[in-house]
Amino acid sequence: MNKHCVRVGRVMSGTTKYLIERFTIYVLTIFISFSIIFLVPRLVPGDPLAVFYDRLREAGSQQGVEQMIEEYKRMLGLDKDLFTQYVLYIYSALQGNLGYSIANFPAKVTDLIMQALPWSIGLLSVTTILSWILGTLFGALSGWRGGRLSNLFSMFALFLSNMPYYVLAILLVFLFVYLLRWFPPSGGYSVGMTPGLSLSFIADVIWHSILPALSIILSSFTWWFLSMRSMVATVKGEDFVTFAEAKGIPSNEIMWRYAVKNAILPQITGLALSISRIFTGSLITEVIFGYPGIGTLIVTAITTLDYFLIQGTILLSIFAVATATFLIELVYPLFDPRIRHGGD
Repeated sequence: MNKHCVRVGRVMSGTTKYLIERFTIYVLTIFISFSIIFLVPRLVPGDPLAVFYDRLREAGSQQGVEQMIEEYKRMLGLDKDLFTQYVLYIYSALQGNLGYSIANFPAKVTDLIMQALPWSIGLLSVTTILSWILGTLFGALSGWRGGRLSNLFSMFALFLSNMPYYVLAILLVFLFVYLLRWFPPSGGYSVGMTPGLSLSFIADVIWHSILPALSIILSSFTWWFLSMRSMVATVKGEDFVTFAEAKGIPSNEIMWRYAVKNAILPQITGLALSISRIFTGSLITEVIFGYPGIGTLIVTAITTLDYFLIQGTILLSIFAVATATFLIELVYPLFDPRIRHGGD
């Protein structure tokens, strides 16, 4: 009884230590990343207020330009020294205030993110989960059963995985947009449509999202398929599988109960990280297809050197990935007893 209590106490102590270490790493990751994304845009050569100069030139206004620029700097807090800007930005961010977009002033960064975020979530949530399910399922079957058809399919998947993603997206645009003319070239919905919950608008959004979704599914599916196939093929040669076969357990039961259960852990990790990227958008996809998601917003922020929009969008990305990694490390002990028992 005493030995059992000692063992339980040691396991709980190991679990507590594990959780504290992971939470500390999580907080430090966000803080350090936060500091980096604050400094890097300000070290890049260029004037973030150039957009205001351009607007004034287009308006033909030359009088009071310097005073107006100084006023913009004051409103945006750019007239203060770097350390003061850093402290104020941390204080504001902790309150949920990410500031104003320089290029889209007076629009707030949070408003721009909330406008783009539903597009990325809608597109990437479906494609990420669907490609993971299909890739994991077919990869497990291919790795366990093998055969000529499996090898041919693996060669095709390997070919697609080696093709640069942007090349695949451009090929899809060339084929289905310019040759067959089945899908629109860009945008999230047709010009003239009024956003709403009407069936016509929803159908139009789905029509615009099919091609970007197809490009993501094709590129993601091959990776999930090849990784799961490789892991199942490796597990297939383990001693516990041989022992299960010697006991006369049916082949399908061995595959799902033993092989897949042991091979799927890295897939779960990859899925969690992929889900976290839903909140950051698919940058290349959204740019190529002109999709109005977070990826497009990030590119716009970088090209206009919009300090606050860069900080807000990248901070969202860092927070999503760090949180997903932290949650994975909390869930992993449920699947792997070696972590739960402190490596014993």
